[in-house]
Amino acid sequence: MQTLSRAPAPTHPLDLSATEIAAGIRGRHFSAEAVVVESLRRAKIVNAELNAFTLLRDEAAVTSARAADALIVAGGEAPALLGVPFAAKDLTPTRGDLTTLGSWTRGDWVPKETALCIARLEAAGAILIGKTTTPEFAHSSFTASPRWGVTRNPWNSERTSGGSSGGSAVAVATGVVPFAEGTDMGGSIRIPAALSGAVGLKPSLGRIPMTILPSVFDNISHFGPLARTVGDAIAFMAATAGPDDADISSVPLSFAPERARAGSLVGRRFAFSLDLGYYSVDASVQAVILAAVEQLRVVGATVDLVDIGWSRAVNDQWYDLWCVFMAAFFGDAIDGYRERMDPIVVELIERGRGTKAVDYKRVELLRTGMWRDLSAILARYDALLCPTCAVTAPAAEADDNDYVGDTPDGRFLGLDMTCPFNLLPQCPALSLPAGLAEDGLPVGLQIVGRRYADEEVLSLGGAIERVLQASPNAVGRAARWRW
Repeated sequence: MQTLSRAPAPTHPLDLSATEIAAGIRGRHFSAEAVVVESLRRAKIVNAELNAFTLLRDEAAVTSARAADALIVAGGEAPALLGVPFAAKDLTPTRGDLTTLGSWTRGDWVPKETALCIARLEAAGAILIGKTTTPEFAHSSFTASPRWGVTRNPWNSERTSGGSSGGSAVAVATGVVPFAEGTDMGGSIRIPAALSGAVGLKPSLGRIPMTILPSVFDNISHFGPLARTVGDAIAFMAATAGPDDADISSVPLSFAPERARAGSLVGRRFAFSLDLGYYSVDASVQAVILAAVEQLRVVGATVDLVDIGWSRAVNDQWYDLWCVFMAAFFGDAIDGYRERMDPIVVELIERGRGTKAVDYKRVELLRTGMWRDLSAILARYDALLCPTCAVTAPAAEADDNDYVGDTPDGRFLGLDMTCPFNLLPQCPALSLPAGLAEDGLPVGLQIVGRRYADEEVLSLGGAIERVLQASPNAVGRAARWRW
């Protein structure tokens, strides 16, 4: 199996964790300005090769960094993430910045308000350095849009970064920022995390208020972090989680970072499904996942194979919901922009418009059965483990329609193994880099937890991360991006 050596010890403060960066700035070991300037420098180099950003906020970010340094000099109280650079998805409004949703249909919209998730990061002292690419309306597992073109994988530029938070994944995986904001409606955080070699969390529904959709009653959509490490994902959650009346569905739970710290795996019990009952999982992905599972057993965890009993109907009915989502929230764009829109988006909208209300409601019957299956497993185990994606990163110019077939024996040739857990949105799902496949590309291990147990999933994830990072096949930073 081809492997790449792990990244060397940090040579710049930007190579530290988010909390270490903030601590170094507070302690005046280095300046926020130096960190942000380096982040912007890296972003420009990465963008020229991989196309991960729609804009960079050079002047605004440096101004904010200088203000952070001035606060420290003046002896002011420093917020937790003071001076930490981060990136936000082009789907998410930020005041004063061009926000296009990857589409020509929004013209040159410059929002007057910043989404709550981003505002909370900024209130914690983090500094937004740029907006990252997304497919049109975040519709795809591939980040490519009519407006911004194709975003490429940091491990192999001929492959996709994954989608729809592909630009954010690239920003993290290349070392531009320690964490970036993403959104997840069918895997759009976890897919690019897995394919690009980052950590990605779909928090449980409502842990971070969802305030950017026309409806506050949608129940498949999540904000969440793409991060270099589980620790950086915890820092993101500590800043952004918590209820707000702007989202009636936000959950009245505060986030407890101390409960999210990694513990021991000794005696922990995991259920494991390699295929969720119906996927065709590439042999190279299987090899990495099975090796990771064995490593967990070696350190004292119990990992039992389970039959979850699901079928392709799970993906097909998630797709029904997704088509209706697209038709309801973005369908009006077709009238004036059809020719400038992604043809797959048009296809989604038209199919959604034709979906019967009774059929849409009946998806809840499938979801109910899924929950009964999963809850019975989680009553006996700490979490469910499975691959995040069934393949390594496909070609950059491929698209979702290339991953809708079946094998002759009826296995599903899907790309992601994430959308089932958007149908069970109260269950957090975390993707960790599990190792490198034979083609030298990252593979993600998905950890699915009990309802609203975000801290528990992150704690388990941190413990698993420690074990996997000790492996000779660990996913470090791709060679091209070892600054």
